[in-house]
Amino acid sequence: MSATPAIQVEKVCFSYGGPVSVLEDVDFTIAEGDFVSIIGPNGGGKTTLLRLLLGLLQPSSGRIRVFGRRPVEARPFIGYMPQHVQLDPRFPVSVLDVVLMGRLGHAPQLGPFRSADRQAALDALRQVGIADLSRRSFAALSGGQRQRVLIARALACRPRLLMLDEPTANLDIGVQDDFHQLLREMNRSLTLLIVSHDVGFVATMVKTVVCVNRRVAVHPTGSITGEMISEMYGREVGMVLHSHGQARE
Repeated sequence: MSATPAIQVEKVCFSYGGPVSVLEDVDFTIAEGDFVSIIGPNGGGKTTLLRLLLGLLQPSSGRIRVFGRRPVEARPFIGYMPQHVQLDPRFPVSVLDVVLMGRLGHAPQLGPFRSADRQAALDALRQVGIADLSRRSFAALSGGQRQRVLIARALACRPRLLMLDEPTANLDIGVQDDFHQLLREMNRSLTLLIVSHDVGFVATMVKTVVCVNRRVAVHPTGSITGEMISEMYGREVGMVLHSHGQARE
């Protein structure tokens, strides 16, 4: 692992042009190899923060560095799965074709994909455990299988940092458990950052929690309390620790 932080945010403020800041005086550092969960209420700034880290938005003030570079320059090292994927499941496309989309920034701009691109896509499918589905129609897959394909697409660029926006939305509990195990395995070689609106998280897996509600506070997972969560959300919220299968208020 490099001594350079995976993410460094210094005194960042952002607004969409109005008088109220969406994010204010944000300051935190994420080490390479960390597993980070970003949580917070709807409208608190989670997705805005993610877009700033990706370089899709520019801060009104302050500085962001990803692996020591500006976010736009660091994009080749970042794999990203958005919350809403604009991909019609009825379109006749194979699993491998979907994953190859993750190579578009690395493949030649003209002409077919190279053998190296196809190999990277197949490696990504193996990493998420569905290499045997490479020729299957994307439309024929279950919801959990589609999520794995979309993660493989993000992994096809062979990133050092993987960002996932609401990756377990609309997944059944059993599928979520399998998905959490997959994330645990990927964290052995990648820095992971997951955005979630759900305060339930796998306590034994996530190492760092970034609480976002206009301002940002960073805590080790073990130090998060029900009082902190209730203060952030403005109401009583139960914390579900999936590793123990019981709620903590």
